[in-house]
Amino acid sequence: MTTIIAVDIGGTQMRAASYTQDRLQPIKQKKIPTLASEPGGMDRLTRVIEDVWPNGNSVAAIGLGSPGPLDSHTGYLLAPPNNPEWHNFPLAPSVASRFGVRTYLDNDANLAGLAEYRFGAGKGHHNVLYITVSTGIGAGVIIDDRLLQGYHGLAAELGHVIVDPDGPPCSCGFNGHLESFSSGPAIVRYVLGELDSGARSILKRDESLNARDVAEAAQQGDALAIKAYQRAGEYLGIGVASFLHAFDPSIVIFGGGVSQVGDLLFDSFHVSLKQRVFHPRYLEGLVITKAQLGDNAGLLGARALAEMKAGLAF
Repeated sequence: MTTIIAVDIGGTQMRAASYTQDRLQPIKQKKIPTLASEPGGMDRLTRVIEDVWPNGNSVAAIGLGSPGPLDSHTGYLLAPPNNPEWHNFPLAPSVASRFGVRTYLDNDANLAGLAEYRFGAGKGHHNVLYITVSTGIGAGVIIDDRLLQGYHGLAAELGHVIVDPDGPPCSCGFNGHLESFSSGPAIVRYVLGELDSGARSILKRDESLNARDVAEAAQQGDALAIKAYQRAGEYLGIGVASFLHAFDPSIVIFGGGVSQVGDLLFDSFHVSLKQRVFHPRYLEGLVITKAQLGDNAGLLGARALAEMKAGLAF
């Protein structure tokens, strides 16, 4: 029976699984520490793939998901964060050479969007916008049942769309990106800045402060914490209004830890979105919902990528 191998290379864990096309549950699954800052990444990747290699089944293709930026057409990692060993590295060609199997690479957020389109909240939709709001902001876009990858394989880096050119610096070093307003670290930086300016809050200036702490303070009625999430939601609405203008999806799916706070973020998001779409037609019939696949999205997206690129039943 034909088998697909999927790999999700995360910041802390590297996960691999083997699948047959007739079921969503993996035949084998394995996870190991990524150890991104340590040498030997390719050896670890090779071992985790070997650990899930099926007994007696042929492997048709391997799908890899990784943080970007990367070139999905050539399979090269360009500059993955916290992993200098893999800068300008031919990841997919190296895996293909090692195992003698067609191998495909794409951005982990793209693949989460592909997974939600095929197996999760976006199933049955043909134009899907997936956005993950977490440590960073990533996205995956499906247009007319096709994953948007772009000329350089760099499409859908929507967290790096400029929403205010005079805004704060993003993790990438440029100013005013959506990620610099609405990601978890951006929410924390805003709170710390306000505390430094004398704002009153039950929150204290602490280097260990995180977005969950801010959310808990907001749930206790802390005005600064509430304002921080309202601000993040407002800018998220600014960004998504532009994404609706560009892609006109029938569904917007939100994943990532920050999105789990619910109304604290999304009340101001919905107000901002409605204020900024230039015609209400964009909102007619639009579904806005939560992702369904959780931690499985990366592996299922890598599986779907391999099936799609290898021309298998999709």
